[in-house]
Amino acid sequence: QVQLVESGGGLVQAGGSLRLSCAPSGRTFKRYTMGWFRQAPGKEREFVATINWSGGSTSYGDSVKGRFTLSRDNAKNTVYLQMNSLKPEDTAVYYCAAASSGSDTLRQEQYEYNYWGQGTQVTVSS
Repeated sequence: QVQLVESGGGLVQAGGSLRLSCAPSGRTFKRYTMGWFRQAPGKEREFVATINWSGGSTSYGDSVKGRFTLSRDNAKNTVYLQMNSLKPEDTAVYYCAAASSGSDTLRQEQYEYNYWGQGTQVTVSS
């Protein structure tokens, strides 16, 4: 069983930065597509970013393009979401997700992921 543990959330002022980490436990995740989603109060969960097995390919949601960067260190079994130029509308619970479908592709849909973390709160004040 894969367990995903997120860390790095917190309170930051608009324009600031945060780095979220996700460390799957239980097994190595080298052959898992990884992703981040977020859910703001009263809104549906939305796609933020995804990264393929090697980390050579990434994809981002339109609202975070140019501000967020997703990377992975397979040797450390950790995924990082660097969030810069944060805005109040980035306030949400951020969820790490892992897809073990067996193909090395980017995945933007929630149903494509079979493991989820508990979420970490990010709050951006204006």
